[in-house]
Amino acid sequence: MLRANSFPARGPMKPLAIAVACVLVGWLLSAVLPSYFVFLGTTAIVAMISLLGLGIVTGSAGMMALCQLSFAAVGAWVVSWLNSVDAPGGLMVWLPLGGLAAAAAGVVVGLPALRLRGVNLAVVTLGFAAAADLTLGKIQFPGTQTGIQVARPDLFPGDRRYFLFAVIVLALCSLLVHFLQASRWGSGWKFVAFSERGTASAGTSVTVTKLTAFGASAFLAGIGGGLLSGQVGLVYPSSFTTIQSLALYVLAIVSGSYLIDMAVLGGILWVLVPELLKRFGISQDWGFVIFGALGIQSLTTGSNLGADLRAMWWRRTQGRRKSMEVTSPTAAVPTAVTKPTAARRPASSASVSGSPVSEAGALLSVRGLSVTFGHVTALSEVDLDLAEGSVTGLMGPNGAGKSTMVDALAGFLPQHQGTIQLAGQSLNGLSPMERARLGIRRTFQQDRVPPTLSVGAYVRFIARGQASDKRVEELLAFFNCPPPSTQLARVDVGTRRLIEVAANMAASPRLLLLDEPAAGLSHEEHVSFAEQLVQLPARFGTTLLLIEHDLDMVRSVCNDLVVLNFGEVIASGQRDDVLANPQVMTAYMGELEVS
Repeated sequence: MLRANSFPARGPMKPLAIAVACVLVGWLLSAVLPSYFVFLGTTAIVAMISLLGLGIVTGSAGMMALCQLSFAAVGAWVVSWLNSVDAPGGLMVWLPLGGLAAAAAGVVVGLPALRLRGVNLAVVTLGFAAAADLTLGKIQFPGTQTGIQVARPDLFPGDRRYFLFAVIVLALCSLLVHFLQASRWGSGWKFVAFSERGTASAGTSVTVTKLTAFGASAFLAGIGGGLLSGQVGLVYPSSFTTIQSLALYVLAIVSGSYLIDMAVLGGILWVLVPELLKRFGISQDWGFVIFGALGIQSLTTGSNLGADLRAMWWRRTQGRRKSMEVTSPTAAVPTAVTKPTAARRPASSASVSGSPVSEAGALLSVRGLSVTFGHVTALSEVDLDLAEGSVTGLMGPNGAGKSTMVDALAGFLPQHQGTIQLAGQSLNGLSPMERARLGIRRTFQQDRVPPTLSVGAYVRFIARGQASDKRVEELLAFFNCPPPSTQLARVDVGTRRLIEVAANMAASPRLLLLDEPAAGLSHEEHVSFAEQLVQLPARFGTTLLLIEHDLDMVRSVCNDLVVLNFGEVIASGQRDDVLANPQVMTAYMGELEVS
């Protein structure tokens, strides 16, 4: 299972302490390693920094980028040019400038990622790498023809001191990645990799999320390229070829470089494999073949070295914990989060502060809503009014248009006809992100909760900074969800649906669209969940539109019902009257037992 952060501890001090310890280890290695291995170590660190960047765009954001060393070349070119014109500041200033130039290139290259995915995006980035390779072969790097070598910082002359400088840069880059992954940006990268629709419905721009992933990845690559220019003095295009970018991408997949420590391991493999081949008298080009074979194994099995090593470590840790339980049962730590039982759902005892419900009024008004897909009419002239603070059920047999209705209200079907207004404001033409920021939130029929986040990180991301840690904990307790520190990968699907509802409530929405939120829950959990939903309008002032097939939940939660059949409203009004309608009974015949 994936983990966002390599540093296991909470708070900013522990990662900082680990980084300082790594610098001390680097200082020791710079003093004791032979000169040749010191130089190889610097090369490995350059690869580590580039792999950290690939861990963001590929591992976290889930996009295929095959031009990482082209971004490194941009950073190296800028540093070489600044050195050739004798710009002030020296390498310590030139490095971040090279990184920023590479980040700008990354944003430009990332623009196709807004519309392309998978292999198509890989082809675009590979084309950029090939173009950069040819361009660099023509123009060369500044200083190579005149022999002006890139000057190293005065505090770090010689290969040994420069190795220590590289270790410091690596530690700073690792800290940057750690805090970025723990930030809203990092949550957005993981979310957009899992579901672009879910990201947009949370009020987050998919465009910005993807471009920041490309920009951050390229920035780190540019830092690595600038660091390489200081190592070799004179930079040549042969250090940034297309085949090397491909090999680095494969190594990122193999090592699992979305984990900081695995990016470090990947950098070691980057120099270790060719060096071993050299020692045995084998051409170093065979290293690309080895990386390719390992990449095929990772892609076909769905595993990687980082995940395998973490799994081994987890099993060993659990073994030690189990042995401790024999002598100290109170030290036991649960290793998995199971679906909550009814006994663990004291919904009525939970206390969560919320906004009072305002006077009843028309919150959502829909007139003449029609949606067609080719010659198929999914919705036809649908009218709907939701009173503020109400709980309305949207029912209908399979294929009646319920999910289409929710998609249209949430902004995923902008081509619809008719008008949609929220509190008198027209929503026509607004994107899902804009509607979410106005107060319309939704859950999905399919699982849209990314397993790569913790429960707390997911809730805070969905809430967009509108919920304090206390409120997050209270909402999770109200729905009897696992604590914020729990990894979602360890939570079953049914419980993730409850977490999805809790997260959307943390955003204080005016209208929450629930698309079969109780799927995957047992009968007892249905009953308990229904009791919780009934309380939401009074506690939080949220209006609910509930799509649900379970009539027990509909009866216990909804006051009003709207029934669709073949895209048309066949009944609407008070619950009991609608359920007794002969048209409704006919539409549901054979699907639901209506009594």
